[in-house]
Amino acid sequence: MTMTQKILAAHAGKHSVRAGELVMAKLDLVLGNDITTPVAIGEFPKFGRKKVFDNTKIALVPDHFAPNKDIKAATQCAMLRAFANGQGITNYFEVGQDSGIEHALLPEKGLVTAGDLVIGADSHTCTYGALGAFSTGVGSTDMAAGMSAGETWFKVPSAIKIVLKGSPRKWVGGKDAILHLIGTIGVDGARYMSLEFAGEGVAALGMDDRFAMANMAIEAGAKNGIFPVDAKCLEYLKVHGAKEPKIYAADSDAEYERVVEIDLGALEPTIALPHLPSNTKKVREVAGIKIDQVVIGSCTNGRIGDLRIVAEVMKGRKVAKSVRAIVIPATQRIWLQAMEEGLLKIFVEAGAVVSTPTCGPCLGGYMGILADGEKCVATTNRNFVGRMGHVGSEVYLASPAVAAASAIAGVIALPEETAGGAS
Repeated sequence: MTMTQKILAAHAGKHSVRAGELVMAKLDLVLGNDITTPVAIGEFPKFGRKKVFDNTKIALVPDHFAPNKDIKAATQCAMLRAFANGQGITNYFEVGQDSGIEHALLPEKGLVTAGDLVIGADSHTCTYGALGAFSTGVGSTDMAAGMSAGETWFKVPSAIKIVLKGSPRKWVGGKDAILHLIGTIGVDGARYMSLEFAGEGVAALGMDDRFAMANMAIEAGAKNGIFPVDAKCLEYLKVHGAKEPKIYAADSDAEYERVVEIDLGALEPTIALPHLPSNTKKVREVAGIKIDQVVIGSCTNGRIGDLRIVAEVMKGRKVAKSVRAIVIPATQRIWLQAMEEGLLKIFVEAGAVVSTPTCGPCLGGYMGILADGEKCVATTNRNFVGRMGHVGSEVYLASPAVAAASAIAGVIALPEETAGGAS
């Protein structure tokens, strides 16, 4: 079996499972946000239970339209808050109170560990595969069922093995690797499959890189993305107070639909052009395209390592007069750490605005909506038509390094040219 299949088998109480099999599996955590949870709350009474299966295994995070952008957003967050209070949900994270963007917040809080099975009413719940967990996005009705029963059904996915080799060069990271992969296999290349990362190149990637890569597994159509549990992962889990990990490794004779090899050392800074994450090019091939906005943050690339890279590019430089640069640390803890390290000062002095943690512009919510004809380089995960505003706008997906360099240059640019040379 693959890693994913072993986790599903364990949670289904079975010795083994096979691709395509339907199983009922017990859940370690059920996640929802301020957009998806209100729908789940409306469906919850239909399951015939007044209380959630376990008030310690539900996580509710108002982060998409929070802090509230309008009356409708306030109403949704009020519904979330009332449900959390009424159910005694221990993992409800109010705005400003050590909270943040859900998929950065839950690992930071130690709520997910290796071997867990997690569902969330948000497609990027697959982020937690960086920790060796099986995590996947579901609809709001499935979230309601999970909150009620503590288990749900899964079709066991087949898998694609992604063999990583070598080490990335300066200014190249996990975002470039996952964009390269999506460009290679397409947005439906892993549909309902597990992307299982392996190879000696995994050790060369930090946890922030792995989170970004697992986060965007869904952009290749994958059911989940998952990394092997190594020393870096175990250290992360220990530092963040996660419960005891259960480590699963793929069998040597596990079956894969295909094997894709990626030489991290050969990768260049990569960018996804409108209007699909698979529409990828090397940055040098499209450098010079004039832009109007840069968004740095999101559940994909708003972690402290990402912000340090941005600061390295921006330090002592100025954002182009024609560009609005928006920096959004992913959690309150990251925001505070960035402040203590002097990163926020670098951003502000460069001419960027720094926001409280929010999904905001990523989904066209607020804090950076695009007008007709405007172009944005973003470290977010999707660039569909109208994703960040007007249907006539364009979103280019890139790494923090490329986004920062483009903010300085006023056009899509390479970080080594903006930051003064690569090492």
